[in-house]
Amino acid sequence: MKKDDATHLSVSQRHKVRWPTLSELVRDPAAFVAFGFGIGLVRPGSGTWGTLLAALIWWAVQPEPTVWLGIALAVAFVFGCWICERTGSRLGTADHVGMVWDEMVALWLLLWILPQTCLAFILAIVFFRVFDVAKPYPIHQLEAMMPGGVGVMVDDVVAAIYAWVVIAIILAFVPV
Repeated sequence: MKKDDATHLSVSQRHKVRWPTLSELVRDPAAFVAFGFGIGLVRPGSGTWGTLLAALIWWAVQPEPTVWLGIALAVAFVFGCWICERTGSRLGTADHVGMVWDEMVALWLLLWILPQTCLAFILAIVFFRVFDVAKPYPIHQLEAMMPGGVGVMVDDVVAAIYAWVVIAIILAFVPV
């Protein structure tokens, strides 16, 4: 399989790729982070496990949604483009199903812009996963147009934007 074809793998094909071991990840810090500190090795549902880890980290830290946090998340996004490009290239799969840093950063961006309530937190996890798995138009097309690490990261951010729109509508009608 050529590297260019790796972005266009079906979900079932993405699960048949070579999976690194935890010891391989620990020896490669970029891959270790790209795989969500190892949580991306958990199967099935690596993306869901990565999302849940991101939610747990957010809940434990409970950061204030400040401009500085927004800058830190932008840096995490750019860093994610690099580590996902590097890791995907090394594994021969541009968007390896075990790389979950993209889900983690996208969920944190979503939680950063939402009201800091329990309801918004739960809705963020649910709707982000729905849109990340379903990949409605143009998410899949954007990923194909932007290969490598940028495509890996952007499709999850767009899924987070879709989730934000749905959650904003729900919260507009639900008294908090």
